[in-house]
Amino acid sequence: MTAQLYFFFIAGFETSSTTISFCLYELALNQDIQERLRKEINEVLKKHEGQITYEAVQNIEYLDNVISETLRKHTPVPILTRKCTKEYQIPNTQITLEKGTEIVIPTQALQFDPQFFPQPEKFDPERFSKEAKNERHRFTFLPFGEGPRMCIGMRFGLMQTKVGLINLLSNYQFNVCERTSVPIIKNPKQFITTSKHGIWLRISHI
Repeated sequence: MTAQLYFFFIAGFETSSTTISFCLYELALNQDIQERLRKEINEVLKKHEGQITYEAVQNIEYLDNVISETLRKHTPVPILTRKCTKEYQIPNTQITLEKGTEIVIPTQALQFDPQFFPQPEKFDPERFSKEAKNERHRFTFLPFGEGPRMCIGMRFGLMQTKVGLINLLSNYQFNVCERTSVPIIKNPKQFITTSKHGIWLRISHI
């Protein structure tokens, strides 16, 4: 139980801070998206008397799109590892996976495949509108894994990320500065996706 609780907080805290950092980076590069999200945040908070309640968070629909697109481009864990529990023939192939085979699922590669996400380098939250999601296979987007072994801290991490972004974007404007790395360079020595040179932005109070 202690180990599970430890993993729960590691999975929830580390990935949340990483996602918030990359999200603010993308919003600094895409001011139109930042302004649209800030407008929706302020409109919802106004209805809830400025309070960040659970209901308020759930009503900011565009925030879900922005976070999902951030996780697509900068997924915290670029690969998933699994073990085959029974013999399985991959459909439409002659390949059979034997029981006990170690499997690596390249989530980052799937999420950058132009077959599923055209112009994958572009930051486009509209990829995660209800209509767009219904047109894609659900397993092309796996930032938290899927099935009974999916991330234990997913809901906790997402709620933290949303509350953090709401607090920041309702009070501050984020812009690139002379130290901002464009394009961003990932650190190849880290398992969790991080920027090699850090994320530098100019922050100004609204």
